[in-house]
Amino acid sequence: MAVDLAQKAQNYTNRGRQALESGRYELAVEMLMEAVSAAPDVLETRKLLRAAQIANFRKNGKAGFGAKFGYMLSRQKIASLVKKGDGAGAMAEAEKLLCQNPLDPDNIESAVKAAEAAGKADHAAISVEAAYDCSNKDPALLERVAVYYTMAKRYDKARDAYRKLSELKPGDQRVLQLLKNTEAQATMNAGWEQTAGKRGGFQSLIANKEQAKKLDQANKAVISGDDADALIAEKIAQIEREPKNMNFRRALARLYVQNKRYAEAIDCLTAAIEAAGSMDPELDRMLSQTRMQYYDQQIEILRQQGDEEGAAALEGEKNQFEFDDLAARVERYPNDLHLRYELGVLYFTYEYYDEALEHLQLAQKSPKDRLWALYYLAMCFLKKGQTDMAVMQLETARDNLPTMDDLKKKVVYRLGLCAEDAGDFAKAYNYYKDIYSSDVGFEDLSERMLALGKKLKG
Repeated sequence: MAVDLAQKAQNYTNRGRQALESGRYELAVEMLMEAVSAAPDVLETRKLLRAAQIANFRKNGKAGFGAKFGYMLSRQKIASLVKKGDGAGAMAEAEKLLCQNPLDPDNIESAVKAAEAAGKADHAAISVEAAYDCSNKDPALLERVAVYYTMAKRYDKARDAYRKLSELKPGDQRVLQLLKNTEAQATMNAGWEQTAGKRGGFQSLIANKEQAKKLDQANKAVISGDDADALIAEKIAQIEREPKNMNFRRALARLYVQNKRYAEAIDCLTAAIEAAGSMDPELDRMLSQTRMQYYDQQIEILRQQGDEEGAAALEGEKNQFEFDDLAARVERYPNDLHLRYELGVLYFTYEYYDEALEHLQLAQKSPKDRLWALYYLAMCFLKKGQTDMAVMQLETARDNLPTMDDLKKKVVYRLGLCAEDAGDFAKAYNYYKDIYSSDVGFEDLSERMLALGKKLKG
């Protein structure tokens, strides 16, 4: 019986792959759904299915309100199955939901929770990975991919994800350390697989001492001094041999940034963008971040020299650059929702509330930025005197924040202020009390609760 199921799954997989390659996406989805049903543990089949679902959805367009209501019912059913501990059933329902819309962030989250309930971290990873590939490279999604692959002990996949993440976040020491850890685990796994059962196998892994030294240098979280100079020279030589290889150019730029050689990093990234010959959002982001770091470095130098006037002038130039650069990148990559969020927050900071609203409303579609976008939307509405609209955004954000983290404190505190302004002191007091139970020192919470307590007693 097991053999029959395996053969059935293989037949459906082959037919699904052929349909996908020939552009018959609906048939591909149908065949691959059958394959996954017959063999739910085969990761590669589920990857093919995800590709077919996305291709089919993109071809047939977006769903209307009725379909979105159906998504909500399906998500509720999946949540119920997860709660009952039926991970396999939840995964089956999640695939049906993803057939309708595999790019909806809430649908993806339901699929991830179903895979988690079934104890299949690698299956959760491919759902998040698909979302990442279709989200203009959201770093938060990419980190989740790495985490799930690590949980599944797929260290090679986790390493690849952390490498991409380190390119999106050059100089981030936490990410570099995670990359170093997974590289070591991936190398150990590969080594044991290659040498298992072979006499002298372990010794063969360390025979090439020069190569081992280079690997040790490359795996350091922060590379400086002679190690950095050696690796920089190596990367420059690699770029000369393969000028179109962007990985070498990114690696060289990261080395420059780690050693605070920002001017050289800027030259390196500018040359990389020219060599790429087409728009590359990751290189663009690296270049912008590096230019901001260079500004900070030069401002600090001026302050150390006692030139406060020069530092202030350069601070103003930096702020203008940040705004102009972000606006230009949004124009180049209008579908990058994280850029929309960043620009919306910047507009809010400079009190351009209508412009901020435009970008923040689009940024709500980003799984990473949605809740912070709601908070800033509410702040914009408050500045415009539209309190009812602000409260709607705040309540939505609050209901989607499970723990009293920094964002939820801000959201609930702002709801308390709105209730207080409306004269509903009991409601405001309850909002403040929710925060007080986890952070007694937040803002002016103690004073407000004391004043409200007296009013309520009166």
